[in-house]
Amino acid sequence: MTNKQIAFLGLGLMGGPMTANLARSEYPVKAWNRTKDRPGVEIAKNAGAAIAKSIREAVETADIIFTCVGDVPDVREVIFGTDGIAKHAKSNALIVDMSTIGSQAAMKIAAELKQFNLRFLDAPVSGGDIGAQKGTLTIMVGGDRGDFEECLPLFEIMGQNITLCGPVGSGQAVKLCNQVLCAVHAIALCEAMELAKIQGIDPNLIVDVCGTGAAGSWALSNLGPKIINSDLAPGFPIEHIIKDLRLVAETIEDGKSLPGFELADRFFKFVGRLDDGAGLKQGTQAMIRAYRVSDRFK
Repeated sequence: MTNKQIAFLGLGLMGGPMTANLARSEYPVKAWNRTKDRPGVEIAKNAGAAIAKSIREAVETADIIFTCVGDVPDVREVIFGTDGIAKHAKSNALIVDMSTIGSQAAMKIAAELKQFNLRFLDAPVSGGDIGAQKGTLTIMVGGDRGDFEECLPLFEIMGQNITLCGPVGSGQAVKLCNQVLCAVHAIALCEAMELAKIQGIDPNLIVDVCGTGAAGSWALSNLGPKIINSDLAPGFPIEHIIKDLRLVAETIEDGKSLPGFELADRFFKFVGRLDDGAGLKQGTQAMIRAYRVSDRFK
């Protein structure tokens, strides 16, 4: 067993299985989640992680501390809150945030952590809950090369494609580009499925045949079958892609336009409002619902 002590804060749809993969390795892991009865807590616990009652208990002996929570305020609360990491982590610990928060927030957090003699990497991920469970995530990292290399063995437990993209904030910058690709791919996927329906074609042919050619994509292979089977359960919920697209909007310079991103954002927000807001909890493949109602442009 390695002498590196690991903490993981945030045991949600992604963080739970990511923590579980770390716990199954040679590393001792202490984990914490704000809400104690989430499925991810049990997933991490059953894999061997020690579930801490507080952030302090999780981080005070940790050499490397991972965070994977929701939005910028959540990350800042976990790090700088009254019971946050900055108050309890030992000097020179490495904090690795795997949330999606945008490059500006990442750079600001890194600068503030220097005052506490704490190091920082931004390391957002892509690959959905399936990638988190299988340890096949794409991990986009921003920060110091030495810190990256120290953390690389842990990244390799959670992911298959790990890239140091540049200084702090660079991982987040690449992730926002990734989210635009995912969002616009969702439009193409839904429209292909609708066109198959219009023509009376078995939609499975779109996945099986088009997936082998130039139109093949992760979205087609993984989300196409879910649309066909009316499986709208979240691998990555609409509320999270809406948040990520908000970060994209905040990044775009005044006067610039990304029309594909804007259309995807509009469709996701429309579906999010369905069922009195319950649509926000469905997976991104639920964008198909925007194509099956007549008032989506209202």
